[in-house]
Parts: sequence; C-alpha cells; structure tokens
Amino acid sequence: MEKQKLNTTLIYILSILGFLCCCFGGIGIVPSGIAFFIANGKVKEYENAPENFENGEAMKTAKIIAMVVLIINILYLGYTIYRIATVGWDEMMEQSRELSEQWGFEQ
Repeated sequence: MEKQKLNTTLIYILSILGFLCCCFGGIGIVPSGIAFFIANGKVKEYENAPENFENGEAMKTAKIIAMVVLIINILYLGYTIYRIATVGWDEMMEQSRELSEQWGFEQ
C-alpha cells in the first residue's frame, strides 16, 4: 500500500494570511482558525493510522504554526476590544486620521 502525503500548503497559506490580517483588529482570527481546525483534523487522522502517511511531522509543524497565529490574533482582538471599550471608537478614528495625515496619506 502506497503512503499518502499530507498537504500542508493550505495550512501555511491560511496561517500567513491570518498573520498578515492580525493588525486589522484581529480579523485574521478567521483564516488562522480555519487553518488550525483543518490541521488538527489531519493530525488526528495521522495519529490514528501513522503507517498510511509519510509526512505527519510536517502536518504537526503546520498545526503549531496555525495555533501560534491564532493565539496572536486572539490577543490582538482582545486588545482591540479593550481599546474600543476604554478609549472609544470616535477617539480611535481620530487618532487614525491624525496618523494618516502625519504620514502623508491625506484624504
């Protein structure tokens, strides 16, 4: 019986996308959550029948990366919610407008 190869590409792409989107209020929680969910399922599949797969360790690594990115997004989402609760949405938008003017991104 030929061993199957677990495809980690989708997990890495979603994790990278999640990492890039974490600075937008933690919205990267969506792709990183999907990546972690898929990787977790594949790791369980590998652990049930390791003789059927040839790169189970690579999937475990992809799962760890997805988990780290997911945790970063959860923390940043919590920080964003905290800032909105303490500073207020209007003040955050004013600070954002001032920063964009300072950097030359005037509207």
